[in-house]
Amino acid sequence: MGVSKKTLSLLFLCVFLGEISLCFSTKLYVVYMGSKDSDEHQDEILRQNHQMLTDIHGGNVEQAKTSHVYSYRHGFKGFAAKLTEKQASEISKMPGVVSVFPNTKRNLHTTHSWDFMGLSEDETMEIPGFSTKNQVNVIIGFIDTGIWPESPSFRDTNMPPVPAGWKGQCQSGEAFNASICNRKIIGARYYMSGYAAEENDGKTMFKSARDSTGHGSHTASTAAGRYVADMNYKGLASGGARGGAPMARIAVYKTCWSSGCYDVDLLAAFDDAIRDGVHVISLSLGPDAPQGDYFSDAISVGSFHAVSRGILVVASVGNEGTSGSATNLAPWMITVAASSTDRDFTSDILLGNRVQLMGESLSLSQMNTSARIIPASEAYAGYFTPYQSSYCLDSSLNRTKAKGKVLVCRHAGSSSESKLEKSNIVKQAGGVGMILIDEADKGVAIPFSIPAATVGKKIGNKILAYINNTRLPTARILSAKTVLGAQPAPRVTAFSSRGPNSLTPEILKPDITAPGLNILAAWSPAMSKLNFNILSGTSMACPHISGVVALLKAVHPSWSPSAIKSAIMTTAKLSDMHHKPIIVDPEGKRANPFDFGSGFVNPTKVLDPGLIYDAQPEDYRAFLCSIGYDEKSLHLITRDNRTCDQTFASPNELNYPSITVPNLRNKYSVTRTVTNVGKSRSTYKAVIFAPKGINVTVVPQRLAFTRYYQKMNFTVTFKVAAPTQGYVFGSLSWRNKRTWVTSPLVVRVAHSNMGTMV
Repeated sequence: MGVSKKTLSLLFLCVFLGEISLCFSTKLYVVYMGSKDSDEHQDEILRQNHQMLTDIHGGNVEQAKTSHVYSYRHGFKGFAAKLTEKQASEISKMPGVVSVFPNTKRNLHTTHSWDFMGLSEDETMEIPGFSTKNQVNVIIGFIDTGIWPESPSFRDTNMPPVPAGWKGQCQSGEAFNASICNRKIIGARYYMSGYAAEENDGKTMFKSARDSTGHGSHTASTAAGRYVADMNYKGLASGGARGGAPMARIAVYKTCWSSGCYDVDLLAAFDDAIRDGVHVISLSLGPDAPQGDYFSDAISVGSFHAVSRGILVVASVGNEGTSGSATNLAPWMITVAASSTDRDFTSDILLGNRVQLMGESLSLSQMNTSARIIPASEAYAGYFTPYQSSYCLDSSLNRTKAKGKVLVCRHAGSSSESKLEKSNIVKQAGGVGMILIDEADKGVAIPFSIPAATVGKKIGNKILAYINNTRLPTARILSAKTVLGAQPAPRVTAFSSRGPNSLTPEILKPDITAPGLNILAAWSPAMSKLNFNILSGTSMACPHISGVVALLKAVHPSWSPSAIKSAIMTTAKLSDMHHKPIIVDPEGKRANPFDFGSGFVNPTKVLDPGLIYDAQPEDYRAFLCSIGYDEKSLHLITRDNRTCDQTFASPNELNYPSITVPNLRNKYSVTRTVTNVGKSRSTYKAVIFAPKGINVTVVPQRLAFTRYYQKMNFTVTFKVAAPTQGYVFGSLSWRNKRTWVTSPLVVRVAHSNMGTMV
């Protein structure tokens, strides 16, 4: 095929001018420039941004303006612009620039749960001994897919006027008028420049803050939804439901679209949220593992500046379910893992030999009679092998062989959508039912399109053994039902991402665990014509903690983000509802801090933690010094003139509510500071459960406080007593008659091939 003269001349132009941008290879980048000076005017920041862009465009003002996408000038400094790789490199060397990174996509980490955690059933959500009525003055910002404002979860009946300090706005857009906001949803904005620069699919529904996918409505109602008398999913899980802080206010920052959320838009949302006056930011999304450097990661950057201004940031740990897959690793964030509750959604599977088994399902259709059951591998079609057909791939099933039968399919991936799709494929092939063997055994209930249920490998092997040993095997699948009192509970879910922290192993992640399996909450009827839906993911766990944070902020408005995080972590439960150690799905092993952080959140205890581990922005600066950030970069990030002279010897010297020593050589000591927020005169005694093979001593062993907010130091010394492999776990508790203040201890003994302990 010939090349036109015009195209050829353009190619030559690219070569002769060395201008890659003329060849359309620009990409969207974030140029991050740290904190803004207190006296720096927003217009001056915008002028600087345009001047920098003009300089790299050879003085061409028009090209500079065209390349500019966003300016960040409220919570921090920087801008987003379309740049070539060469231009991005040039701009990264300019004075005042901390980092330049491409516009990366982040993924969403896609009710009875509050009853299960011990909060009252009605909308008051009062906790004995405390009034949480001040939650009407707490504003939670949700960076997500938007909101469905007509949902009963977001009505503003009997809510007082919007808090006086609120500076946000209700942005008009497609199917969303400014008048839609009310005393519950007090702000709504949307951001799509970053998304539009990367994706041209034309599938965008609602170019506004209106939620087209349901995820944002689900998370917002989980944290702060009003009481709904009969919330249910097609009759399942029926009953009254509400969010953790039902009288708190909601501010919506829609940055996530059908395919994900882009850094450029996320930072614009953080920038506005900081200026608007939110108290909590909830993000049920994150990067793929392994996470990059803190200041090349939009969520770490945005959350650092939010926390520096006293705003708590709560984020999900991720859904990869493997060791070291945890994300949202910055110590200034609260990072949340997912657990089950004591409610399951199950379908009975009746085999022809009268054995009754149980699988997970949200399918309300059922088989009225038994039918032949075969492995899907026996129904292979065309060019597909039996092995490929066993996974019920699209077009892999022979209609003649599958018609009228129950098929046993396999599933190896993590996507819920592909599980649902398998039921559609079986249905299209004429199958009347499906049993899906989930090789990862994640326990997630799916709304299958035919009578179907998900089982783990153990039950799956029983079914296959029955088929292989029976001449005419049959099965019948009943409709899904709600089962309360599921045992044991809570369990850490199989999909929840796990530690250790791949970026800074001295900081334990996740921090805390909350319900994230089969959670019922508000939904967008634009998706599936449902008003409520059941979802699973650490996305669902995150807003449970955001709701608890709102209650803490209501009762203790002056507490710092780290104080509130400490209260949540040190009061967490380590035992299930039957006082046995919490376990991890699917294998049922005992959970450890890499699975659940400090444990399972206990909202009835968080308001009175006794002692807190506090940290201020300058402590995070010292932490950054300890992991190698130089003073020049830190000055730009924080805009203060402190040096790294007061840095920590190791990152684990940050006053964190957990202690992790990832490289112990013989002996090592860590000092912590606790602040008394309980009774003025109170005495605590150290209780140690030492990690296997480690001697742990605490000095002093007794802390005697004489006044409120008094601070006291103690030192924990770890000494190798016996050889151990990998990480070992224990705990340190400060105990008196009414309170336990517990911190996980995580230790790995260094071997000769490992680096020296600092």
